Amino acid sequence: MPSDVVRVIYRKYDGSAHRDYPARRLTEDDLGVWLGVPFGTESVYHGRPSVEKIPFVLLVPHHAWWTCMFNPPPRTSEVYCDIATPARWESDDTVHLIDLDLDVVRRRATGLVELLDEDEFAEHRARFGYPQDVVVEAEAAAQWLYGALGDGTEPFASSYRKWLALVV
Repeated sequence: MPSDVVRVIYRKYDGSAHRDYPARRLTEDDLGVWLGVPFGTESVYHGRPSVEKIPFVLLVPHHAWWTCMFNPPPRTSEVYCDIATPARWESDDTVHLIDLDLDVVRRRATGLVELLDEDEFAEHRARFGYPQDVVVEAEAAAQWLYGALGDGTEPFASSYRKWLALVV
């Protein structure tokens, strides 16, 4: 039986710390593993202690080059997707991801979908030597998410709300 608590560990391509936090396993379905992060969760962000001020739900897909945070108000991003290497599970209670800088976001107030951090992606691509296959997968994932966040594709349209309601 899978653990109720999952440690989520994001690193950058060079191995440096990015994010690290515990999350509650909500469910697993054909899309991936849904994790809830309630208000007050202690975390580490860029190597520094932090506390989550706004709860969220994280979808860790089974085999995709992204993860996605679904956020309640007052966070301005309703949906925030990190382009990352496919999840590597260490047993059922720890998941490792490599953040590849690019983010795709849908703004709550306007529904505007944005691709963020292309400059950081280009800088890290050169500095860390991203292999060409990693670049291709990252860019393809960002392009797919850009369309999916704007065209009503689930779970990005509304089906995530049932999981978000469990942590708000």
